Amino acid sequence: MDFEHYPDSHFRYLTRADVIEAARDVDIVEAVAQALRLHAAGQTVLPEEAYLGWTTPQGDSARLLAMPGALTGEGRPPVVGMKTINASIGNPERGMPRAQGFTLLLDPETARPLALMEAAYISAMRTAAVTALAVRYLAVERPQRLALLGCGALAQAHAALLLRTVPTLRRITLYDVAPDRAKSAAHRIASLPGAADVETVVADGPREAVREAEVVVPVTTVTRGYIEPDWLRPGTLVCHVSLDDLTEEAVLAAGTVLVDDWSLVRDDPRRLLGRMHRAGTLLGPDGTPREGVTARPGARRVDGTLGDVLTGGHPGRRDPDEVVISNPFGMSVLDVAVADRIHAHAEAAGLGARLTL
Repeated sequence: MDFEHYPDSHFRYLTRADVIEAARDVDIVEAVAQALRLHAAGQTVLPEEAYLGWTTPQGDSARLLAMPGALTGEGRPPVVGMKTINASIGNPERGMPRAQGFTLLLDPETARPLALMEAAYISAMRTAAVTALAVRYLAVERPQRLALLGCGALAQAHAALLLRTVPTLRRITLYDVAPDRAKSAAHRIASLPGAADVETVVADGPREAVREAEVVVPVTTVTRGYIEPDWLRPGTLVCHVSLDDLTEEAVLAAGTVLVDDWSLVRDDPRRLLGRMHRAGTLLGPDGTPREGVTARPGARRVDGTLGDVLTGGHPGRRDPDEVVISNPFGMSVLDVAVADRIHAHAEAAGLGARLTL
């Protein structure tokens, strides 16, 4: 029964290939940096994410994330959108990517769908862009050695972007619990642009991988920490992309701990820093414990956000020998910011398909 009549509404649909093609003309690192600055200035809207987890019929952990967000600054109409990203731990064994989904942009005036595009490429590249910014602002001067723990799509996205943005890089050490996956990733990374002068090696264990690295990037699916403080050389930057690779002791021993958004990290019971806050061993940037929780002896404070560093509100690294931890949650406003620029380039180039609701 057709009970309502109104004009057709159109939106642009971009496949993964379309997204990659449009992204060739987008400076993803700058798009993410600008979004972080807007967020630090209070010019974004970032609701908490919706999380649905389940166990698949084969016994694998799976989840759905729905993450809305908006950018409201820059003297222009707001950029409004949402990322849905879904994952099953068992997918790599099926020859499939672990995560996939859609990024949706809305018309800020009518709230109608404006564009729908593949999410996993944007998600991986904006995650790597946050790491690239952390390296730019928080690593030791002229970092040469990078360790990647976990060798899936995120590791390869990081390698591709850091090879372009860290010209002093000379060695990438990889480790994965599946040795063949690490070897395959090493082969692909060695063929990337910018890799000719960079040695790519596979380590036998995680401690061996990180012991000489100035930049350590865990991108795994582990649920129990294993990186101890004495694994890390003085001056190391740890970009703690995945949930639980660091031990609590490593966080407590770090010289500086930064997040992307404290409210998201604080309220997530699944991630290490959120659990530490609930246990009273981690205090907020204002030095206070969680409401109803007593701070434990030796509790440390979160120092601030990466956006604070970009806007000059926090000095970043304060000592060449301190260990710095950048622990991003992964903010939807970054996906929305990158998607907005990709959509603009896709419109100009006529990429994708124009679909009708």
